[in-house]
Amino acid sequence: MPFQKGDFILIDYVARVSETGEAFDTTMEEVAKKEGIHREGRIYEPSLVALGEGWVLKALDESLINLKLHKTEKIEIPPEKAFGNRDPEKTRMYPLRKLASQGVTPQIGMRFEVDGRLAIVRTVGSGRVLLDFNPPLAGKTLVYEVTIQKKLKTAEEKIAALIHRRMPQVSVDKFTLEIGKDQITVGVPEEAFYVEGLQLMKRGIFVDIQKFYPKVKTVRFVETFKKSEPAEEKPSSEKPPESTGGSQ
Repeated sequence: MPFQKGDFILIDYVARVSETGEAFDTTMEEVAKKEGIHREGRIYEPSLVALGEGWVLKALDESLINLKLHKTEKIEIPPEKAFGNRDPEKTRMYPLRKLASQGVTPQIGMRFEVDGRLAIVRTVGSGRVLLDFNPPLAGKTLVYEVTIQKKLKTAEEKIAALIHRRMPQVSVDKFTLEIGKDQITVGVPEEAFYVEGLQLMKRGIFVDIQKFYPKVKTVRFVETFKKSEPAEEKPSSEKPPESTGGSQ
């Protein structure tokens, strides 16, 4: 068995609906653009998976253990092991005027929130709208084209990956790590100082590290502010104007 529960791996994937071949998710930016599912602001890169931790669909997680490094494989996941079968009881007719009063002009396939739940418009007509509250991928067989790009082996690699998982906006190479017997010190780069939710991210990093390294009792985050050095003035290349005055 190439991999086992608890291993840290980085995977690239394209996820498709089996029935239509339509891609709905990927870690690769070029594929996202080609398939028309590119999202501005999303960071496209291999995804970290700790096998057995439920970070991906259970059926996918269980299949990853049997894959080989750098070899692309297709994994088919039936609806009951993905997002469940469609439940007819989760569809409702809504008066068109009720939605219009909320500023919604429904169109088939449109998704929006109704009464705190996400709904998809299935039909529009005769003053009524059929809304489907099933998950968008309910009843669909999914196919993942997966490549395991790397297995992380050292504590430094794994902890750096846990930091990046919580704070992907900042390059992981800009953090520093000092790993002791029961303490880890994380040097936080200046680029991260003003990231929204930084304190929650640091708490999440601490929880993750303790989960996988229970002997670690303390995680210190060091934020160092440095005084900006004034720009050095360059000597002027212009010559002072010559005096044109004279004695009278």
